[in-house]
Amino acid sequence: MSKNKNNKPVWSTRVKQKGTSIFQKVGSSLVIDKRLFREDIYASIAHVEMLEKQKIISLSVKNKIIWGLKRILNEIVKKKYIFDEKSEDIHMSIEKRLFEILGDDAGFVHTARSRNDQVLTDLKIWLKNSTYEVINELNKTIKLFLRISEKNIETIMPGFTHLKNAQPISFGHYLAAYIEMFLRDKKRFKNNLENLSENPLGAVAFSGTSFNIDRFYTSKKLNFDRPTRNSIDTVADRDFVCDFLYAVSLCSIHISRFSEEFIIWNSDAFNLINLNDKIVTGSSIMPQKKNPDPLEYLRGKSGITTGNLLSMLTILKGLPLSYFKDLQDDKELVFKSYDHILNCLKVLRDVISNFNPNKKRMLELSEIGHTTSTDLADYMVKTLNYPFRKSYSITAKIVNMAERKKKKITELSLAEIRSIDRKIGKEVLNVIKIENSVNSKKSYGGTSFENVKKMIKKYKKEIND
Repeated sequence: MSKNKNNKPVWSTRVKQKGTSIFQKVGSSLVIDKRLFREDIYASIAHVEMLEKQKIISLSVKNKIIWGLKRILNEIVKKKYIFDEKSEDIHMSIEKRLFEILGDDAGFVHTARSRNDQVLTDLKIWLKNSTYEVINELNKTIKLFLRISEKNIETIMPGFTHLKNAQPISFGHYLAAYIEMFLRDKKRFKNNLENLSENPLGAVAFSGTSFNIDRFYTSKKLNFDRPTRNSIDTVADRDFVCDFLYAVSLCSIHISRFSEEFIIWNSDAFNLINLNDKIVTGSSIMPQKKNPDPLEYLRGKSGITTGNLLSMLTILKGLPLSYFKDLQDDKELVFKSYDHILNCLKVLRDVISNFNPNKKRMLELSEIGHTTSTDLADYMVKTLNYPFRKSYSITAKIVNMAERKKKKITELSLAEIRSIDRKIGKEVLNVIKIENSVNSKKSYGGTSFENVKKMIKKYKKEIND
């Protein structure tokens, strides 16, 4: 039986001349999509099993092809396989090698399918498995945030608006804000799995096939819920790619926001946290410096992941339906974003495991800026039945007085406070204490220690659901 060793592309009978050398180089996606070799081989095995079941190919041809595909898989795993860019993509590379092994019988492997639906199937299988990996990394991250949050329920820090001291809060409550973000990220990735549950294999180039194939069979074999319903949309669809890139981008943004805050808090001006030497680097010229480079790495990668999303959207925006060469760039964007988000989640856990809150400084800064002023205003509404805007104005006058006297509002005497409004009772001195301020915020979602403890219990249940 003849062996195909001439390195000619399958379309060489029709296209007589080779493409230009530069296009052969830049037009090949093999350097990117060779990552899909397992998925491509498993999908091909499922496909030929279906072809034999439907009496489209013989049992002997099926067995021969499966043997050849498994041999190729073994060659790749053992790094004995040569990825030749002239093969253009992973499917054509494997088909070429199959011809070298089997001869003409290898030609049956491409019956009733195209590279369009095949490589798309490869990507969906890979992306589904990779999404589960991201979810697993998110779970690890959330659990770690939970542990650190629980340890710091009663650690008081200044809450910021506009980076100005606003009201005192629980540091555990602050960390729980990121738990909320990561839980939403996890939900987005889980939702994406629905669009990844449809099998493209059998849509062929874009019109389907005249062969009596069974797409439900291959769907079951490849762990899809069902086949796609429209052959044109199948090969044109990259919604699932955009959904994944969006989920990665938003998760990266959440990580970036956290990183930015920790960079600021680690600064000499704030000094709210201390970073372990494991997560800092030194300066090339200033011996005293310890720089938060891992946090800056996390912040920077968000630019790449959001850029990948924008790139994919831009590629799609002007495309008519069916498959085009433009869509070949989807895999590089997906792989890079996947690699970045996995690395970022791991680096983030390193950061969270290797920092300490400067509790003394947090408490000190909580008392700067008259942060319990809102508590004073609320007290007058509740006790004196003042409209909030009246109590707001009175409180502002008390703050003005404190600043004139170069005192914190918590350092004012009862007599000084009552010089602004005689109706204010002595209990106000307890109301404006920092810890009492935090624990007064018992509204659902508020920062009181009691509330944070309850929410952490809920998070623990959610993470295990």
